[in-house]
Amino acid sequence: ELGLYGFEATLIPVLSFEFISLESLFEKLSHPECYGGLVFTSPRALEAIKICLKENSKNEAWLKSLKQRWNTKPAYVVGKATASLVEEIGLIPQGDKSGNAEKLAEYICSREKPSSSALLFPCGALKREVLPTALREKGIPLESLTVYQTTQHTDLQEALSRYFSQQGIPASVVFFSPSGVKFCLQHIQKLSGDFINHIKFAAIGPTTAEAMEAAGIPVCCTAESPTPQDLAAGIQKALRLQNC
Repeated sequence: ELGLYGFEATLIPVLSFEFISLESLFEKLSHPECYGGLVFTSPRALEAIKICLKENSKNEAWLKSLKQRWNTKPAYVVGKATASLVEEIGLIPQGDKSGNAEKLAEYICSREKPSSSALLFPCGALKREVLPTALREKGIPLESLTVYQTTQHTDLQEALSRYFSQQGIPASVVFFSPSGVKFCLQHIQKLSGDFINHIKFAAIGPTTAEAMEAAGIPVCCTAESPTPQDLAAGIQKALRLQNC
């Protein structure tokens, strides 16, 4: 998408993920009767399930009956990337137009009744409390299970240094998560020096934009929705305004 606007994009991986509690995850997935549905706010939660399903016996149980039984219940998702992974494991996603946790929480609250069976929420150790809090306020039970931890990518510092030494100061830097801001920003500030004011900082969505603002970065654009098309259009508009 960025290429279509004449930009040259360099992707620098920021995060590494360690999957945990997978036995516990599959144990819970083995009892659909205990839950009212599933909630996914990250592609990593689906990756955790896919790792479980690599084991033949578990995959067999999933295909034989579990998938069908879960398909009688909603699988709520935050966006299109997560939705496509839900489809890959044979479930039907709902709420993929939400785009962020706040809107997904509203969507779930409009469909679930208080005091129904708990929704199972496989999530990361750094999950925000927006969705759990919104559901709790409406009396909708949610059972969170941490299935992955986020750490800084081992090559991050080296990759950023290499980029700046080979390509110079970028016209724009896009962050895709608050963790990305946390792990990258100090390196970018150090490498940019006084030229940091020349960089247009963009965010994939409002949560990331909030983290950027809290860290003192001016946000020149936030994608209208977390899609490649909206992000590319937003960056193009921001750079055109600055005559970059």
